[in-house]
Amino acid sequence: MLAAAVSFSISVATYSLKHVTLSSTSPLPSANSVAFPSRGRNSLQRRFVLNGGNGSKYTILVAEKLGEAGLKLLEDFANVDCSYNMTPEELITKASLCDALIVQSETKVGLEVFESSRGRLQVVGCASDRFDNVDLNAATRSGCLVVNTPKAKTIPAAEHAIALMAAMARNVAQADASVKAGEWERNKYVGVSLVGKTLAVLGLGKVGSEVARRAKGLGMRVIAHDPYVPAESAHAIGVYLVRFREAIVTADFISVHLPLTEKTSLILNSDTFARMKKGVRIVNVAHGGLIDEDALVKALDSGIVAQAALDVFSEDSKLVKHESVTVTPHLGASSMEAQEGAAIEIAQAVVAVLKGAELPAHAVNMFSDELPTKVKTYLELAHILGRMVAQLVAGGVNNVQITYGLPRVTDELDPKYVRAMIFQRILDPICSEVDVLFFKAKQRDLSLTEERWLLDGSPESLMETRTFQVGKKGEAKVEGWVKDGVQHLIKMGDLKIVMSCTL
Repeated sequence: MLAAAVSFSISVATYSLKHVTLSSTSPLPSANSVAFPSRGRNSLQRRFVLNGGNGSKYTILVAEKLGEAGLKLLEDFANVDCSYNMTPEELITKASLCDALIVQSETKVGLEVFESSRGRLQVVGCASDRFDNVDLNAATRSGCLVVNTPKAKTIPAAEHAIALMAAMARNVAQADASVKAGEWERNKYVGVSLVGKTLAVLGLGKVGSEVARRAKGLGMRVIAHDPYVPAESAHAIGVYLVRFREAIVTADFISVHLPLTEKTSLILNSDTFARMKKGVRIVNVAHGGLIDEDALVKALDSGIVAQAALDVFSEDSKLVKHESVTVTPHLGASSMEAQEGAAIEIAQAVVAVLKGAELPAHAVNMFSDELPTKVKTYLELAHILGRMVAQLVAGGVNNVQITYGLPRVTDELDPKYVRAMIFQRILDPICSEVDVLFFKAKQRDLSLTEERWLLDGSPESLMETRTFQVGKKGEAKVEGWVKDGVQHLIKMGDLKIVMSCTL
């Protein structure tokens, strides 16, 4: 037996570094835990282990309204139970009798759902770009795949942000309510123009970029803050990247499109409102948790914030009835085209999984009973090291180098899965949604270099090198190995250590 079945080394070039203390006994939970299917010589013949229920057709539970075209695809393949507005108890009971479950973003799919299914539930489809309503750890442990539709609703969300911004600027909602109440007060609802105003887009991802493009078409000057997007990408759409402080200080309008993470939670708060230009207007179609609502109420009352337009907010929010706030009931992605597109996309993905076809492109987690235990252990080590690198770096990651040694017997360990495990943890702080096998390294301008060597000392040529951008400065490095089936951290930076570590 080899002393070390596999070893990994990860080197990350960054803008800056910080020092942290890591405990060998601390758990390393992940909101997006994953396991991956094997990809050996027989990968084309690989199939998921499925239970159709006594040899009959599969049963699919649709817990939230789905477009007719998507329903038709499902009904042509399986028995479909459309049950909406279920209580948690009803969902648990019905899901235990189904092979697939389809939700959008409102239905909570927790641990109890997966436990009650006893392995029958094979796939949860989220007809939305979000999946934070699904317990991914529980899904993965039960062998259930989770898929979503991240692209179908990007444009509608961007359009809704622009619609809210224009409606807010011209007091459309308030004026409409006034006229319907029998009033005619034109002077009371004089608005402001968008032309020539500065819009700060916080978060230049898929939706943020589309908002920026449309705002440019309206004659606005667009700046953006996103430390993980290169200046060249922003300049390509006519946007100037600035620091967060400059964005909030100079903007006439602010549109928020950040993922909700520990770093971005309540990013707009009393301190940031105090720095803003008096009379700023704020749009949020992303996540309610990005804004401190009590602080926003005070900023509105004091005149620091002139108006706000919100598609997301907490229950019983004081903002809903505020006269300077325009609100909509989470309509960001609610266009007919988006709903139908998402319905078709999620139906196709769910049917593909139940048929045992290739994995959908937007699988949030992966699982297969065919994956050997030893390979799972190696991938867990990659996951752990990725987590540690993510804690060691502060700011944008530019360059990632992965070096790993393998015995000849681990042909199942496709480098694609090692890469995905590592990048999932590196991208977690900046992405609320990580398509683990199809992470957007190129879109983020990350440079990736991978090298594989054999533990018996025989050389192997460079496996793969893909360079998108050279790292600028700073480095964080961690190394680990698997010995006797246990993951160990053996080096952090220049410090040599040996300690066991588990997920």
